[in-house]
Amino acid sequence: MHDVVPRLTVPAPSAVADLAMADGAVIRLRRHGNPAGPRIALSHGNGLAIDAYLPFWSLLLPGYDVVLFDQRNHGQNPLHGAEGHDWDRITRDNVEIFDGIARAFGAKPVIGAFHSLSAVAAAMAALRFGPRWSPLVMFDPPIYPRVGHPLEATESEHMRDMAALARRRPERYPDTASFAAQLSSRAGFRRWVPGAHDLFARATLRPDPGGDGFVLRCPRELEARIFEFNVDPTVWPHLAGVAVPMFLIGADTGLDGQLAPAFLTEGLARDQGIPYAMIPDTTHFLQIERPHEVLREMEAFLARQGVHAAA
Repeated sequence: MHDVVPRLTVPAPSAVADLAMADGAVIRLRRHGNPAGPRIALSHGNGLAIDAYLPFWSLLLPGYDVVLFDQRNHGQNPLHGAEGHDWDRITRDNVEIFDGIARAFGAKPVIGAFHSLSAVAAAMAALRFGPRWSPLVMFDPPIYPRVGHPLEATESEHMRDMAALARRRPERYPDTASFAAQLSSRAGFRRWVPGAHDLFARATLRPDPGGDGFVLRCPRELEARIFEFNVDPTVWPHLAGVAVPMFLIGADTGLDGQLAPAFLTEGLARDQGIPYAMIPDTTHFLQIERPHEVLREMEAFLARQGVHAAA
């Protein structure tokens, strides 16, 4: 008898607000959780969608005022197209989204809890435009190493590989179940909590507006572009000077076949003296693999900053 895999369902938000970026791209905010708790904003990695992180952020709902958003051309946002889908514009989006959250839901300090792409964007925005999210928690961020760091060549190769992989992704699927089956068959995704493969497929595919089946919400060429140009070495050496508490939570660097972001996160923490925790037996998808352990580390850090979930 086969185990029944649960169907993970994203709850309806208590409020929704569509923000127009300066170039016209629309970013949809969704508010969940406890409005009496500390406000925390969450976003995702390249090619993904924040709905796919439900196993993690659902744990925050009882005690936090949760705001979710997808990066441009991802998730629930309407496609804006290739123009502006670059690191400069995504970094500016980060600032505009922060300001838009206050307009939509009222002014209040906002914790930033960002994975991968969104974490890099938040770090870049803090350096270019001044810190906003506070504290700032970054999950396995692939921040390009400073010039001369031993990991520089490793990350350059990793980004080339990831861009090539993105360009080889199927553009369409007959249904979400076929994508979920593809994901669940891959060894790299075997640690995901039950139901996460189906959730991921539903969160990152949309019905094909021009025909049958489903297409990627983030077109593969746009995903590849972000990987390809994540090569700014000026962020790493200045992060320690950002005037907000920061915390890095990384994947297990002792895991066979581990990808570059885990080593970058550990290396950044050591090099810049940023507080850091590693989650054992996890990959880059640590929030979907060990959500309770990740939450425990994040809340321990927040408690040290005097931030506590609402009772």
